[in-house]
Amino acid sequence: MSATIKEPGNAAPDASFGAYWLDMLWRSVETADTLRQRAANMAEHEAAGMPPLLHFESEQIADGRDLQPPCNYRLLRVTRCGTDALERHVRKGAAPVMVVDPRAGHGPGIGGFKRDSEVGMALLEGHPVYFVVFDPEPVEGQTLGAVIRSLASFIDIVALRHRGRRPIVYGNCQGGWALALALSHCHHRAGLAVLNGSPLSYWAGERGVNPMRLLGGFTGGVWPAHWVSDLGGGTFDGAWLVQNFEGLRPEGIFHKYDTLFAQPDVERDRFLEFERWWNGFYFLGREEILAIARDLFVGNLLEDGKVVVDEHCRADLKSIHTPMVIFCSFGDNITPPNQALAWLPAVYPSTESLVDAGQRIVYLTHREVGHLGIFVSANVARREHRAILHHAQTIERLAPGLYEMVLEAPPSPEASPAARFEARRIEDLTFEPAPAGFDSVRAMSEALERLYAQWVSPVIQAAVSPGVARLLRPLHPMRASRMAWSERAIPVLAWMPWAAAALGRFGAPDASREQNPWYRLERAGAEGVGEALAAWRIQRDLWAEALFTQTYATWSSPSVSSNKEPR
Repeated sequence: MSATIKEPGNAAPDASFGAYWLDMLWRSVETADTLRQRAANMAEHEAAGMPPLLHFESEQIADGRDLQPPCNYRLLRVTRCGTDALERHVRKGAAPVMVVDPRAGHGPGIGGFKRDSEVGMALLEGHPVYFVVFDPEPVEGQTLGAVIRSLASFIDIVALRHRGRRPIVYGNCQGGWALALALSHCHHRAGLAVLNGSPLSYWAGERGVNPMRLLGGFTGGVWPAHWVSDLGGGTFDGAWLVQNFEGLRPEGIFHKYDTLFAQPDVERDRFLEFERWWNGFYFLGREEILAIARDLFVGNLLEDGKVVVDEHCRADLKSIHTPMVIFCSFGDNITPPNQALAWLPAVYPSTESLVDAGQRIVYLTHREVGHLGIFVSANVARREHRAILHHAQTIERLAPGLYEMVLEAPPSPEASPAARFEARRIEDLTFEPAPAGFDSVRAMSEALERLYAQWVSPVIQAAVSPGVARLLRPLHPMRASRMAWSERAIPVLAWMPWAAAALGRFGAPDASREQNPWYRLERAGAEGVGEALAAWRIQRDLWAEALFTQTYATWSSPSVSSNKEPR
């Protein structure tokens, strides 16, 4: 009788079951060890003062603390790209590029997080690169106006260093709208302004996709930010902003940890690299966060030119004469195209008014990448960001008007994508900049903020000193949930590396796990959990939209705009 030879994928049930459980035990230990290492990295980063997480070497050119009014921003010049030596590509006379990272709870570095990034593509295209960073703690009494004036000064400093050649300024999320404020401040100019995932129309959005804009209606407006800043001893903890981001899409948080658990041997390094940035929580000043919440996100005053930068200048988007590129994505639930583009018809009633203003605006959309992917995706960096920089001079030479940048396949994998610029009309942008109900939220916010500032804030400020606030920082849920995996909190975690190595001697990890039917069953279950969380999130956001509309808008008010792509 001949023997039957079994293929690896057709192993006996008992053998596949045993292999699965041994592999799952190893994956559990390795995942726990990865979370332990994340806590250690977080503690090490905080002990070092949370320096910027740049992949590139740099030198400091200017410090915002030396300017008037002072702020915690600094201007760096990228000097070297390690063994890749991208700095050798820099062309003499090429326009400098100044990248401004977002200050929205995290530290700086996401625009130069790795080789294939905005900084890397700028170097590859031959541009000298400058990077704007900020320190973990704000200057005492720091205001939004101080930040805007510092960014405007940095633009002038870079231009002076290059014989008057105005820089291409690159702003990510908050960095983008901050640059827009700087360029509208007393008529500062740059060579080109690139705004990536940057909201300028704060009330705009679409039903069930952008719930963050509704937050003011459910929390009472600005006063919670004031309260948290008072509890922070005069500073606002960026961990609250990061917590809001995670709450927007719970299935994304589940998939992050599930992906690590599914293949820790593949995902460990990538997970730790990203988490080192994601869990570096920075702080904003009380006056600064109140101005951001009051004038921008709740007040939406930027479209009307009512944001006061300082005692003698207001931010007016009409006064920006620098050519602009607006890069946004339909997969972005934080800054969808609505928030990135709806300000255009609010500021320029017609295409002719845009042309008469002598302004040229180009928009580029992505169909699916999420908010963070706009900044960190290597594929987006190699395609969209490299194309923007490669065609910068073409954009600067366009006739005044509105254009859509359409990318084409590059002639070779190493080359920059080709692009064409198709004329569009302001009238064809269907985004509604001011849906009904948000003006009522603004009025309510102003009333509650006056009551809080007069009756509650003085009491809390007297009770919570900066020293007490620093002692309370580790108790924030975002920090406590990470540090709970440290060896100090759970001493047995110190044995995780040994346990993983010991299990490895028994045959784990299983390189053929994807062929194991029990592993495939586990993955199907995890996929079902993710889909259930996504379904719950969709229903949550739709109910929030309905409740907001019923509470703040009238039955006859216009509905929130659709997801129609701009053409």
